Amino acid sequence: MYIIISPKRILIVGTMVLTITVGIGTWDKAAAANGRSIPLATADHQDASAAREDRFLQALGAATNEEVYDALLEGQSLADIAGSRQTDVNRIIHLQVTELTAQLDARLAGGSLRQDQYEALKAELTETVKQSVYGRTSSQIE
Repeated sequence: MYIIISPKRILIVGTMVLTITVGIGTWDKAAAANGRSIPLATADHQDASAAREDRFLQALGAATNEEVYDALLEGQSLADIAGSRQTDVNRIIHLQVTELTAQLDARLAGGSLRQDQYEALKAELTETVKQSVYGRTSSQIE
């Protein structure tokens, strides 16, 4: 069996991983600079993280993160994975938009975003998430 790994998929997955990694590192350094310590492994954080993961897997119709990871490596998009499991792709889009909006709200409240930056990011959020879920440009999405 041949597995075709698209360079575009590798770029998308790599960008997502890099963004998460850099975001966590930046957040941790900013907290240290403010003299506050943020325990990343608290029970509340683990519970919230597990709940987010469960909602994502449930919306996607997948059983494990490994299942999703393997499908992405095989060149499937999140929309493809949801479709193969008869799951509505709009649930994934809505979930991601909701979580990213909450992150933007927190950054605005924390002062790391100006109001104009917040509004610009929020205006393009749904389209960006759709592109990510479908793994295509906006012109390729229905």
